[in-house]
Amino acid sequence: MPLFDNFMKKELEEISRLSALLKKYEPILDIEKEKESKILELNDLKISLKIKEGEIKKELHELNQNYQNALDIYSKLKHEVSLFESKLDLIEFGVYEPEYNFERSDDYRKEQERICNLQTEMISNDSAAFCNTNWSVEGSEAKGRAVVKRYKKLMLRAFNGECDSLISKVKWNNVNQMKERMYKLFESVNKLGEGFSVYIDSAYFKLRQQELILEYEYQVKRKQEKEEMKRIQDELREEEKVKREIEIATRQAEKEEAQYEKELSKAKSIVENAQGEEHEKLLNQIKELELKLSEAQDKKDRALSMAQQTKRGHVYIISNIGSFGENVYKIGLTRRLDPEDRVRELGDASVPFGFDIHAMIFSEDAPALETQLHQAFDNKKVNMVNGRKEFFNVTLDEIEEVVKKNTPSAEFITFPEAMEFKETQAIQYRLQNPPNPDKEAKEVPDEFPLSLTV
Repeated sequence: MPLFDNFMKKELEEISRLSALLKKYEPILDIEKEKESKILELNDLKISLKIKEGEIKKELHELNQNYQNALDIYSKLKHEVSLFESKLDLIEFGVYEPEYNFERSDDYRKEQERICNLQTEMISNDSAAFCNTNWSVEGSEAKGRAVVKRYKKLMLRAFNGECDSLISKVKWNNVNQMKERMYKLFESVNKLGEGFSVYIDSAYFKLRQQELILEYEYQVKRKQEKEEMKRIQDELREEEKVKREIEIATRQAEKEEAQYEKELSKAKSIVENAQGEEHEKLLNQIKELELKLSEAQDKKDRALSMAQQTKRGHVYIISNIGSFGENVYKIGLTRRLDPEDRVRELGDASVPFGFDIHAMIFSEDAPALETQLHQAFDNKKVNMVNGRKEFFNVTLDEIEEVVKKNTPSAEFITFPEAMEFKETQAIQYRLQNPPNPDKEAKEVPDEFPLSLTV
């Protein structure tokens, strides 16, 4: 009996366990039903995600649109503010392109006077400003016309006053800004006149803008004329120096020539009566005097030749690494008898260090050789505006290659001496690295850091 009871107890426990498992997994007994349920849930989730995605895309599009609008407004405001800022902004406004091409500055003034006369005519015949509406005041059209006339006069006075101010302030780095400011002024004044339907005529605005352009180009031409005048004066001064040098050299050569001729004549007159050692000594003296006389005559001939042939001279290639750094060379010409005098003049108090000569090339047509070199390196000028500044950012090898096409015998010194600059570097090095008395003195290195700022 106890055995049976134990068996039944175990069976009941197993049944209870299986019933519990059956109850636990009852929801997924119908697999197909559960599958369909999950598919429906997944579809609902996809639809929900698509709706959310659409909303997010819409919001993102709206944000991008708002950002773009705000950026456009900011850029426009920044541009408008820059019109009134007196700063160099050539990148934004671009390099000015000339509209006139007169030969003389006086021609710009004449054209400007003609433009101003046209403005006066437009104001006199009441065409500088116009009104689109026939106004009447207190039922009177005459009074309406009088009011409109006064309003046009007021608008023109305001517009012309601002235009005169812009024209007086125009210069090389703001001409494009001033043109835009004048256009903005034209728009602003016309906007103020909308209430009365009164507007400044665009033809009058163009005349005022032409006056602005002519004022700027007149100033540029005047500056060019002054530069050209200065160049001519410099050339005249240089020619005067050359002339004085040639005159001095000629007089000196003539003086030496006369002296040697006199001494030679004297030696020849006494050599006939001399004998032995004295005769031999006089013959040697005669030979020496004839040689010196020949040298004096050569000097005189060279000086006269230089005076007669104005194209003969020396083209120099010089550098100044202490002042301008490496690979910056000045290419110029001089007709001095001693061309190095000109180089020494260039290294005066206006630059901190003297120039080093890399080549001094004699030429029968020095201006042509100089022009050829300038044209070869035209796109490498240090100053792209003023052609009188003869500095070029090139290597010495490039210059030598161009020179030796026509003057193969030209000699170049590759490395600049730059004595003062290098000594200055050495002094700076010692100042920055004072010797330590507690340690053994060390030798200063051959090369020093390029710490000098010019």
